[in-house]
Amino acid sequence: MKTYVLTLFIAIAWGSLHAHELSGTVTSEDNKALEGVGVYNKTTGSYTYTNVSGYFELDDISTGDVIRFYSLGYKTQQVTVAEDQLDGTVNITMIESAVSLDQVVLVSKVNAMSNFVNVDIKTSPVKSSQEILRKVPGLIIGQHAGGGKAEQIFLRGFDIDHGTDITINVDGMPVNMVSHAHGQGYADMHFIIPETIDNIDFGKGPYYAQHGNFNTAGYIDLKLRKQIVENSISLEAGQFNTLRTMGMFKITESDFSNAYLASELMLTDGPFEASQNFNRINIMGRYNYNNRKDQDLTLTMSHFQSKWDASGQIPQRAVDQGLITRFGAIDDTEGGNTSRSNFLVNHTNQLDEHSSVRSKAYISKYDFELFSNFTFFLEDPVNGDQIRQLEDRTIIGAETVYQHSIHVGDHDSQLRYETGIGFRYDDVNDVQLSRTANRQTLLERLAYGNVDEVNGYGFFDLTYKKNDWTINPGLRLDYFKFDYINLLTETYDSQSQDKLFLGPKLNVLYAPSPEAQLFAKTGIGFHSNDTRVVIADTGEDILPLAFGADVGGIFKPMEKLMVNAALWTLFLEQEFVYVGDAGIVEPSGKTQRYGVDLGLRYQLTDWLYANGDVNYTHARSTEDPDGENFIPLAPDFTSTAGLSFSNLHNISGGISYRYVDDRPANEDNSIVAEGYFVTDMNLNYSIKNWTLGLIVENLFDTEWNETQFATESRMFNEPQSFEEIHFTPGTPFYLRGKISVAF
Repeated sequence: MKTYVLTLFIAIAWGSLHAHELSGTVTSEDNKALEGVGVYNKTTGSYTYTNVSGYFELDDISTGDVIRFYSLGYKTQQVTVAEDQLDGTVNITMIESAVSLDQVVLVSKVNAMSNFVNVDIKTSPVKSSQEILRKVPGLIIGQHAGGGKAEQIFLRGFDIDHGTDITINVDGMPVNMVSHAHGQGYADMHFIIPETIDNIDFGKGPYYAQHGNFNTAGYIDLKLRKQIVENSISLEAGQFNTLRTMGMFKITESDFSNAYLASELMLTDGPFEASQNFNRINIMGRYNYNNRKDQDLTLTMSHFQSKWDASGQIPQRAVDQGLITRFGAIDDTEGGNTSRSNFLVNHTNQLDEHSSVRSKAYISKYDFELFSNFTFFLEDPVNGDQIRQLEDRTIIGAETVYQHSIHVGDHDSQLRYETGIGFRYDDVNDVQLSRTANRQTLLERLAYGNVDEVNGYGFFDLTYKKNDWTINPGLRLDYFKFDYINLLTETYDSQSQDKLFLGPKLNVLYAPSPEAQLFAKTGIGFHSNDTRVVIADTGEDILPLAFGADVGGIFKPMEKLMVNAALWTLFLEQEFVYVGDAGIVEPSGKTQRYGVDLGLRYQLTDWLYANGDVNYTHARSTEDPDGENFIPLAPDFTSTAGLSFSNLHNISGGISYRYVDDRPANEDNSIVAEGYFVTDMNLNYSIKNWTLGLIVENLFDTEWNETQFATESRMFNEPQSFEEIHFTPGTPFYLRGKISVAF
């Protein structure tokens, strides 16, 4: 025993004597510290990132190791460690450069795909905050209520509706709304000005301890710019009486702090015969303080409001019979209004070279009113079936995360962990579903009450890297308290339920070379049910679980080529959600999905970039007989691709497509939602600090349906009802011109 202890002590001491490190700072050409620059040991595969002061520390360095410093928008720097640099410092200056795929290094990171997709974003900027979602491989969105309602989302064989199975955050502030008047997980991103988006972090599946509610199909975190390089103004005008203005202006700038203001105004009538009368206004102010040593503070304030009219979803038979055109309406009194005001604080405290604390706190004031008519005169042949959904909400939340890196004596081992705790409280007043006529007359209240929902949580995430292997276990604990006061009863009626969730996660990565990474992921996630469902169902099926697994790889055989592939499966314990449109509960039972994701990104030349993704999914209910077990609107095959170019004699632009195959609209596939292939294009010409642009949506004027539902309805004077496809037509050829100036 004594011999063993002595041997172990000598081994540790020997490892400590021969384990070296490399530290230093990374700055820009104007000598400002750069945070988040990747520092990668190409020889061993270990990596780290610069902190708020631009400082980095990479352990277990040997003579001859090749160290790469990389960040999108900067030329990659490379250093070969000399003997006199062991345990020394280096200072690296990053030189700005056009975004290119060779600026991304394949590291052993659970969400490594995000780094590659951000090249897509930088080379082909999005036209709207919702379009950023399309950058996630395999994710499709559709609008079906005049542009003011949150988009419908499809991913991995899910009709996610407006957010039931994907969690979306902006700099840590949640976008999803729990127990929303229109639908569980409702995620309206219209309060985001697209030009303020810096990058995107995403992951598919329920494998991430940092993400809780709605993280079943995946998560998306949007990061906004902390500062802007220059002021800018843009004006966009085009068909359908469309006008958009945007401005971003520096308010203050110094060595340690900066602030900017961004605003957006959007007006359009849309392609519909009944004008949408759509208007949206956004304003955001952002302040960042960084002492280039150990503190980073960002304050964000924003306000958004929007109003619109809508033609709704129309029945196919009305078009076939010539009663209306594809852009007509059965009930043109649909529409709504909504607003959201946010205050967000993000703070990072770098305790030392190995430890940091990240904190955030937010408060949002939100209101929503929506008028819809899906069945026309099915329920009320006199007044029609128009419904009104309304709520007034306040969201308060906070989170603190402690992160620490532990030195391990071996040359080939490193250990990092983070643990966090937080809460979210939703105070939702006057949540109601009512029958109305012409957006004026209240006929009947179907549901009316106040919701209080609290979610407290904690998580632990550990990353251990040894040689070519990275093991990342995690554990998440969530507590929910649901309270509902029913305002329709004559006497005071307050009910509550609570529930705990414990979800383990495990990700294993194997990187046999700097050009390849294989992964296996598994974990348990959940999506919560609407408070009204929880109360009505006396606490049953509060947090249906999702069990998932992925296996696949990311490969970079050349500096300018990346290929990814994954096989995956996801089992849902219960698709049991509140259908806000009808005010009813629809239990869908257990479901099983599996599929394959394939992707490619290729920097053909310094100025030409291509990307493409193909996704196949098999989605079925496990409790229904074959032939009657289809999951309505679940996409089984989707594909997107794009080709973009820049800096070609001051000309830049791109062309892209999105394809969705036919898919079942009901459980026995007797009603089919037709697929589509739509192509978009943009072209820009720069003259000094001016840019002239053309944006074309649906370049080939394809006739397509943006959203489709199998719905039973009855039009006025019809003797009986019919169940068939009801759709919102996709935008026809849509041309807009744009002029912008930077100063």
